[in-house]
Amino acid sequence: IYYIHFDMNRSILISIISYLCFFNGAFASFQMDKLSHSLESIEYIEKTDFRSESVNTRVRFIVIHYTSSNWEQSLKILTKADYEVSSHYLIPESFDESYKEDDLFVYKIVDENDRAWHAGESNWQGRSHINDQSIGIELVNNSECYYQPNNKKLNYKENYICSFYDYDPKQIQLLIKAIKPMLERHDEIKPTHIIGHSDIAPNRKYDPGPRFPWYTLYQNGIGAWYDNETVDKYWRQFTTTKMPSTLDIQCALRKYGYEVDLTGTEDEQTYAVVRAFHYHFQSWNNKGDIDVGTVSTLWALLEKYRPDVLDSNSKIVCLED
Repeated sequence: IYYIHFDMNRSILISIISYLCFFNGAFASFQMDKLSHSLESIEYIEKTDFRSESVNTRVRFIVIHYTSSNWEQSLKILTKADYEVSSHYLIPESFDESYKEDDLFVYKIVDENDRAWHAGESNWQGRSHINDQSIGIELVNNSECYYQPNNKKLNYKENYICSFYDYDPKQIQLLIKAIKPMLERHDEIKPTHIIGHSDIAPNRKYDPGPRFPWYTLYQNGIGAWYDNETVDKYWRQFTTTKMPSTLDIQCALRKYGYEVDLTGTEDEQTYAVVRAFHYHFQSWNNKGDIDVGTVSTLWALLEKYRPDVLDSNSKIVCLED
């Protein structure tokens, strides 16, 4: 009798479970039909009445390049997929026979919200992957450098040769007019965030080169520049007392933004960084060698833009980030 009772209870339990499964399935099907009907009838509207304050722009840097070719070739390289390189903007120069327009224009070829492929392996102010965080601007200019990295007869100061050419003044005027609204659209772009390709990749890039008019941009409220009086102050200090050590100079370059290892020796990587610094701030002295003028200019820039890294005696505070 016991076993018959168990089997009867089991049958009832199976029946109840089957009913519940059927009911839940039917209910779910009803809900899905109801949802489907609701989606067909509802009007989707996005409202922008409220904006979060916890947000910032993707863009932190503006990187300036030269193209090393004429307009026609530059446009082809920067727009065709085969070349795997791009920039957000391309600005032609006057008297280029391959440029057929009557006037110069700024050409947007990648939206600022999208990631252009212009920086490559790069670092600035402790940040890498600069493509992810920047606007790239290419200027048509035929400046170019050539290399012999495997020539054992040449050391790292001799294994390259460059031809640099002046920039078209009208092209620079257009560049200034293009950048000013960018600074309004992207408030993360600070003066020290407007840089050249050689600043963020000094071991492999030379553009926009020593002929680029960084000071002209600064006079128009774009980018960083030193104050002459401050340079003079440090020049007098470093010529009457001991100049900072190589390690301190490497640290100062790193604090300003350059990627350099703190080796304490004037090695190849330090030479490349100092050369890039010269291209940007001392175009008349672009050999890459450290001298008192270089160090005085660097300290003047730190005092103006990174005063937190200098102590009361103008010593660099060289702690690892």
